[in-house]
Amino acid sequence: MTDYAVINPATGETLKSYPTISDADLDAAIGRADGAYRSWGRTSSVEERAALIRRVGDLHTERRDELAAIIVREMGKPLEQAYGEVDFAADIYRYYADTSPDVLADQPVELLAGDGSAVIRRGPLGVLLGIMPWNFPYYQVARFAGPNVIIGNSILLKHAPQCPESAEAIERIFADAGFPDGVYVNIYATNEQIEHAIGDRRVQGVSLTGSERAGAAVAEIAGRNLKKVVLELGGSDPFILLSADDLDKVVEDAVAARLDNSGQSCNAAKRFIVLDELYTPFLDKFTAALGAVQPSDPSSEDSKLGPLSSSAAADRLQDQLDRAVAGGAELHSTGERQGNYFAPAVLTGITPENDAYHEEFFGPVASVYKVGSEDEAIALANDIPFGLGSYVYTTDAEQAQRVADQIEAGMVFVNVVLADGVELPFGGVKRSGTGREMGRLGADEFVNKKLIRVG
Repeated sequence: MTDYAVINPATGETLKSYPTISDADLDAAIGRADGAYRSWGRTSSVEERAALIRRVGDLHTERRDELAAIIVREMGKPLEQAYGEVDFAADIYRYYADTSPDVLADQPVELLAGDGSAVIRRGPLGVLLGIMPWNFPYYQVARFAGPNVIIGNSILLKHAPQCPESAEAIERIFADAGFPDGVYVNIYATNEQIEHAIGDRRVQGVSLTGSERAGAAVAEIAGRNLKKVVLELGGSDPFILLSADDLDKVVEDAVAARLDNSGQSCNAAKRFIVLDELYTPFLDKFTAALGAVQPSDPSSEDSKLGPLSSSAAADRLQDQLDRAVAGGAELHSTGERQGNYFAPAVLTGITPENDAYHEEFFGPVASVYKVGSEDEAIALANDIPFGLGSYVYTTDAEQAQRVADQIEAGMVFVNVVLADGVELPFGGVKRSGTGREMGRLGADEFVNKKLIRVG
């Protein structure tokens, strides 16, 4: 079987195929991970584990040219952004290496009655399964594997079928960093094999970043098997514009927030909700600015917008656009689609009856809405099944806090975009998932918070 393959979305060429793991080899891989947890994971010190994770980060930096080139050809990421992702992944590993003593320090509990002491001691759970997406092949793995390996868990990693080469490169980095066999194991597994792995008694938890459909399936299997699960799913993040001193700067930020990773980012701004007096000037400037960014060869150093990740992704986006227009939306297109290269587009006039009102557009398509008040903006922002990120632009500091408090999302960014950081927790509510990654909270998901009470 060759479900895993590198298919360059810029050319459509299949560059390399990888065989799917056999059932016997999958069982052996789970055994290796379990053995690593029960030996090295329990006996090594946090300082030893942190030192090796720091080396993983350093190897990302040393191999950044190789790593960036891989994801340019795997999923069409523009080269400059590919370098940025590699660097961000390296920073995540180093962040957890730096903060691990504080993350795993005993947490005293003040007793209300009785003598003695009580502490919460954080320790590993065991083997964890990570199911990763194609849009950020290194960053997604780093924020899952980095903290959990330092905690003492071992990792089984199933990457997206179109990212086998980056998956292979990450596993090699963990081996070259000096980790014992079984601490980090890459598996080219089918969905059916993943269902089996989640149910395996040796696997203690699963983390998935992906679609709603995949998240629901994994959560159902994990729940049936009483396994801890963290889900980071889709988003249709609102970008609320209520006032501006510099509309050109707001438009610049809006374009950056929509076109990051060629529009294929879960927490990209996708729905632009604009107060009525700013609507027309914003729409005119925004449409023109998007049109100035046209798809180009992702291997070029000056590319800002590459192809969509696959022909299937481009076809899905085209179908969404066609249905949106058929449902009454007005399309402001800034170019023509050529294969997997998708020129930016803007939709207006979307009503609640239109499918586009509720869907996530995973590509360079923006929806712009006009509202008459702050309250209407908040209501529209929240009238969506998702709740991942959000953006608020206003010159009124009190209004910013007031609106941020009322947005139903896991993250709110005020007057700033592309401001994710290694120290900032990432995650959502509603159908955007459960749990958090990154920052201090990201290291607190797959741990045994063990109470030790001494009389």
